Amino acid sequence: MTLIDLFSGAGGMSLGFRNEGIEPILALDNDPHAVKTHALNFDGDAFCANIEEWLETAEVPQADVVIGGPPCQGFSLLNKNRDGDSRRALWEPYLEIANRSGARVFIMENVAELFRSPELDAIRAKADAFGFKTKAAIVNAADYGAAQTRKRTIVVGWRSVAEPDFPPRPTHADPGKKLNLPAWRTVRQVIGDLPAPVGTEIGTVAPLDLHFGRTPTDRSIARYKAVPLGGNRFDLQRNAPELTPDCWVRKTSGGTDLFGRLWWDRPSVTIRTEFFKPEKGRYLHPDQHRPITHREAARIMGFPDDFRFVGNKTQIAKQIGNAVPPALAGALGRMVHRMLKPLAMSA
Repeated sequence: MTLIDLFSGAGGMSLGFRNEGIEPILALDNDPHAVKTHALNFDGDAFCANIEEWLETAEVPQADVVIGGPPCQGFSLLNKNRDGDSRRALWEPYLEIANRSGARVFIMENVAELFRSPELDAIRAKADAFGFKTKAAIVNAADYGAAQTRKRTIVVGWRSVAEPDFPPRPTHADPGKKLNLPAWRTVRQVIGDLPAPVGTEIGTVAPLDLHFGRTPTDRSIARYKAVPLGGNRFDLQRNAPELTPDCWVRKTSGGTDLFGRLWWDRPSVTIRTEFFKPEKGRYLHPDQHRPITHREAARIMGFPDDFRFVGNKTQIAKQIGNAVPPALAGALGRMVHRMLKPLAMSA
């Protein structure tokens, strides 16, 4: 079984599907460092190109599955002014490639907000015109073994195969729900064995190659120390008002994750591309006075230590934060494998 990965990034989704026996034959992304990362870790072709331009001249190979996530900024709450965001239409060439490849199944990943967007209706209508039936659901990566509560919309399309059991049945559950499933994986389970980081540059030997620190100011360190276990910016303001930025003092409501510490015995919050900046979210280490490292973020996302990244510190952080957790992708890959197995057996 083969797949095409569009908007592939570093290959988190490819990794999950490959683990279930579906091999990438082509990856496409416009981030050159992510494409080099994909090429380093997977067989098959990897192209750095704009998808619209690539489609004009490319011969689309035949594949069983097309996967990927058209860039989410057009739907995301982080960009509420949606007018004029041309990337909202990138699902159109995605679906055209799914059609031209002869794929029986496609899996599209996007932010949770897509589920209630009129754009989803347009996606499903276009897929229907290509002969795909579709289902959509919001899933939480923590329910499938990722150590982070990352909610995403998944759209599955299929033609000439059996209807999928979708969304996939969870493999893990919030321990508070007392279901007969293993508890959500925690931060402690995935990073608890790592020593304190040494140095500030990318190393050469995993896992410590990406386990480096930063060079915070004395003021930043004092801020970190003012945030207790499980705390956030409101604790900083209570414990050290003289160290709290004026904009936070004036903003008395809002997110409780900013400048927050991860909890050892819970999943992480969603890992984004600037996880190394605690002012961007709950990215302080559970009990050390520092932000999480690139290795810690990669493990929370679900990348194994032998997965190799290409780029500088910022470029690698972008690849980690934009990835689909391989554990979630694996659950989708198992579902797709079951759909396609009867065809493979009869071939």
